[in-house]
Amino acid sequence: MAAKNERGFSLVELLISLVITLIIMGAAVAAFSTALGIRERESGRTDAITSAQAALSVMSREIGNAGFGLYENGLVVADCNDKSLRFRANVVNAGGNNATSDPGEDVTYLYDTTSQSVVRYDRNTGATSGIINRVSDVDFIYHNYAPNGSSTAGTVAAANTGRVTITLSIILPDVVGQPTGRIERVTSDVTLRNSPYMLGQY
Repeated sequence: MAAKNERGFSLVELLISLVITLIIMGAAVAAFSTALGIRERESGRTDAITSAQAALSVMSREIGNAGFGLYENGLVVADCNDKSLRFRANVVNAGGNNATSDPGEDVTYLYDTTSQSVVRYDRNTGATSGIINRVSDVDFIYHNYAPNGSSTAGTVAAANTGRVTITLSIILPDVVGQPTGRIERVTSDVTLRNSPYMLGQY
């Protein structure tokens, strides 16, 4: 019976197969790492947007009540600009008074550059509380209405302001292998329900 011609792989063939295997494994690891980075990036983005929307909801609800129980829109014009908004409301209205001296009736929302956060300051209690952190910027835009219904928008509040647009610029967390320094902007449009112009629409 004839002997079979049996022989194994040569050293060159083994090296080639090893290199091919390493390339395939490297590509798989890179793809998996990229997928994890994208997942972490999107998860961080979702969390940041959710926090921003919650903060805007709190701010919008309170600012929307500006001027309640008063004969004006409630904005303290001298203390309102693109980074700060101060408003008054006669929410408690104890005994039918016209004062705004109770807690929550004289409030300022402002951007604190040191802590990179939006804070709420209650002038009647002296309490300051953080609304949201990891914010690179906040912008307040005031929509001022003329008697004919036309409006102008800018960073200056006025007695005829009927609406405020709030924009939060959120700093998204950096993720390895993903672009850094990403900013997401979330906006809320707040109608000052008690402003003379808005009351005149009903």
